[in-house]
Amino acid sequence: MIPTISLLPLVQLASGDRFSLQIYKFIGSTPGKKAYLQANLHGAEIVGNAVIHQLIEFLMSINDTNITGEIWLVPLCNPFSTNQRTHYFSTGRFNIYDGKDWNRIFWDFEKECKDLEIFVKTQLNCDADVIRQNYLQQIKQSFEKLADKINSPSGVPLSELYRYQLQSLCLDANYVIDIHSSSNQAIDYIYGFKGREESAKSFLLDYEILLNEYDGDAFDEAFLKPWLALENALDQQSKPIQFDLESWTLELGSGMQMNPESVAKGVRGIKNYLAQKGILSIPGFPLPETANHQINYTRKTQLKKYYAPIGGVIQNRLKLGNSVTSGERIYQIIAFNKEGKLPVIIDVNAEKNGIIFDLSINHSVNQAEYVLTVLETDS
Repeated sequence: MIPTISLLPLVQLASGDRFSLQIYKFIGSTPGKKAYLQANLHGAEIVGNAVIHQLIEFLMSINDTNITGEIWLVPLCNPFSTNQRTHYFSTGRFNIYDGKDWNRIFWDFEKECKDLEIFVKTQLNCDADVIRQNYLQQIKQSFEKLADKINSPSGVPLSELYRYQLQSLCLDANYVIDIHSSSNQAIDYIYGFKGREESAKSFLLDYEILLNEYDGDAFDEAFLKPWLALENALDQQSKPIQFDLESWTLELGSGMQMNPESVAKGVRGIKNYLAQKGILSIPGFPLPETANHQINYTRKTQLKKYYAPIGGVIQNRLKLGNSVTSGERIYQIIAFNKEGKLPVIIDVNAEKNGIIFDLSINHSVNQAEYVLTVLETDS
């Protein structure tokens, strides 16, 4: 099938050139749920673009009868960060205008919904589908008020303009998949939310980080947190409902690198997930191993970052995925000085048991710069 391709203008530059997004929409022959996928929100995290490219090629090889509902795909979803360079290095994690992390800017209806309890009491005699539509209408009405500010004479800064345009694409989605990579080097894993753990198996990755605390205003959080708040409020009124709405951040591979294995895992996992959700109907999917797939569920607070105790050069650092025990050396620093003394080697040891989860790209560090992350397995 051939996708519908649409263009969403973002900003006009001083040169007259424009930044825009291109959206690929695969609409099935039968109406149904909507899946929204995007990649490259951070500039160095490019793997998701290859994942989306392969998904586009695959979806073009099937018929519209193989899709129930619709699949929207947005590669290169942040051209500001994608095009940002320092020397030959792709940076783009932070907005150069205000210093904000591009994935900590998004509008969260939960923070604005002051009358949730009142809304819930009006919905107690409604079924889940009706409640979802009524709540979604509230979200959309509140969201559209942002346009008034954007179109006012005073306008808004770039972050607010950009988030409005990007989030407008997925407000009505059932499933949101935001594809990232480590800005450094990392294993493949997924971020997910409490209550959706069973669905995480469909991605067939080894680790899921459960968001038991929030960084604030991330894309996946901004989509699902209002619905989690609604579920909690309904439960308090003895009307437990879990809406068929999910949001995921896939972390595939390393910054500035196109790891073929990570790409393959992403494509396979997303196809399997969409088949599991009934959007894709294709031979062999969902994969039979999905039900018995063993995934390690961990909390975000189990990620322990290590920072250099002194400036120098890193050596003998453990590799990604290595298991470590408390007290074991995880890296060394060759520390130089300007005191007329010989260089010294400093061992840095693990505080707890775990695995090497993420590694900095640069082996030269100043004191207090990031070196690695250990996923601690001690309770």
